Amino acid sequence: MIPATEKTKRLLQRIRVPLGFALAILLILLARPTLFSLAIGGMIALIGLLIRAWAAGHIRKFETLATTGPYSFTRNPLYFGSFLLAAGFAVAAGVWWLALTVAMLYLSIYYPVMRVEEGDLRSKFGGEFEEFAASVPPFFPRLTPWRKMDAGFDFQLYLKHREYEAAIGASAALGILAAKMYFLPS
Repeated sequence: MIPATEKTKRLLQRIRVPLGFALAILLILLARPTLFSLAIGGMIALIGLLIRAWAAGHIRKFETLATTGPYSFTRNPLYFGSFLLAAGFAVAAGVWWLALTVAMLYLSIYYPVMRVEEGDLRSKFGGEFEEFAASVPPFFPRLTPWRKMDAGFDFQLYLKHREYEAAIGASAALGILAAKMYFLPS
């Protein structure tokens, strides 16, 4: 039987994506974007997208422990990229308290999810994961790579993980914010 805290973490793991979409809709509805907020937020979101794309080209889920590319800087580059993407949209929205809400929700959902996934990786990869975890931070990246970058980006993995969908969604959301700024000025 799974302990209650473990059940909660697994639930958060399952609902994190639907909650992200709900938050995006709320963010768009409450947004008051300006040209400046869109430009700054768009740049932050783009950095998040690029980190996610880079990570998608290095991860072979359930096969090997990802330790190359962005994984040599942070154990969770997909989540770090998602955080920057969400932060970028919060900035683009132009409402300061939305940025605080996004940060609080993100950390309260993704921190437990990362803990659950670490347990899974520890069980599957044992000592290899322990060495990795001792050298690479869980979320905020190191300034230098942990190991020599011995594996290149695999575009087929990027396609397999359908990371391009994040770019399409981000483009659509920024387009909606731009239209809202243009047609419904504050």
